[in-house]
Amino acid sequence: GLGAACTNPFRSILVRAVEVIQALDEALRIIATVDDDAPASVPVAPRPGTGHAATEAPRGLLYHRFELDHEGLITQARIVPPTSQNQRRIEEDLRTVVEQAIDRPEDELRHLCERSIRNHDPCISCATHFLRLTVERS
Repeated sequence: GLGAACTNPFRSILVRAVEVIQALDEALRIIATVDDDAPASVPVAPRPGTGHAATEAPRGLLYHRFELDHEGLITQARIVPPTSQNQRRIEEDLRTVVEQAIDRPEDELRHLCERSIRNHDPCISCATHFLRLTVERS
């Protein structure tokens, strides 16, 4: 019932559930192809180099880049989490929520704002004191 695209941020938990089912199906497919006699890993000698990747994370795309020295130690790292990439969209959705609910009591408005933010990043509220809401009405 989601259709080709779902742009309602309050249905994000349903979209995530569909993604989990798809991931489980893919995991089962991969497991079925595993050769139990093959080694689980191969030894690799350390050497200098640079590696980077983009990985699907629960909140979106996670980009990471690392540089290694001759001993294989990390000399430089850059991690770009989904929250920083989604910040503009989070703020736009938050603005829309506030504009549509500005006449509600302050506690209810705060709750709606928190819900909107958690739809994009469910971890942000535990990781930071992320929302201070002050309403000035005239």
